[in-house]
Amino acid sequence: MNSSVSEKTVIVTGAANGIGLAIARRFVELGSNVVLADKDEKRLAIEVEALQKGVGQAIGYHGNLQEKLTINNLMATTIDAFESIDILVNASRQILPSDPLLDKDGVFEQLMQQNVTVNLRLAQAVVKRMIAHTPDRSKDEVIGSIVNLSSIAATRTMPKLMAYSVSSAALDQLTRSLAVAFADHGIRVNGIAIGSLMSASLRESMKDNDDLHGMIEAATPLGHIGEADEAADAVVFLASSRANFITGQILTVDGGRSLIDTVTIPAH
Repeated sequence: MNSSVSEKTVIVTGAANGIGLAIARRFVELGSNVVLADKDEKRLAIEVEALQKGVGQAIGYHGNLQEKLTINNLMATTIDAFESIDILVNASRQILPSDPLLDKDGVFEQLMQQNVTVNLRLAQAVVKRMIAHTPDRSKDEVIGSIVNLSSIAATRTMPKLMAYSVSSAALDQLTRSLAVAFADHGIRVNGIAIGSLMSASLRESMKDNDDLHGMIEAATPLGHIGEADEAADAVVFLASSRANFITGQILTVDGGRSLIDTVTIPAH
């Protein structure tokens, strides 16, 4: 694969399971120093221990990233362990059904907070440390990369998932805006819009809907549901030096599903 991420320090959020875990595992396999961040303390400890035999190093950080103090502590933990931060992968997402008419449970605000605001705060905190670590950066030098995990729901109209769709669209725009804002500092920002991938949330959805697997396959031109590792490979590419002239882009990883989508339930 790509060795340019070897010995780079990577923070991956939402890393205790599913796609976030697959991303963290891939970086460790390629020799990166990885901080796995998640609020599921028990599962996080198990997965970090499993990664100890990898080529790179892995440590865990447990906490609620909606709290600013938790983000500051994550930065401190990462710097203490590895001295710098090179790559941030915002893989923590929340998917909840919402009622466009009532939203009595505050789902819209909750998803905007988790899927957009948290990612913004993390990006701001990481970028400050990237800049501080490279005071003598040359004009054309790329010093860091941020990859946001988004969804093909950003471009679909799904009333029952309005909050998730809107937050995904907002995250895509945040990605483009930060790419321009951070470009002068040599920091790239890109996104991965996923769909038709076997994530933890999709597995849960399939438990309640026996027909969902076949529906998704039928709506995906490549004819199958992808694996989390396929999203991980795309993230590694965008984070690596092979993508040094790519910024502000949303790379779709969905087997072609968004080209002809007729399924009203997200596959991720």
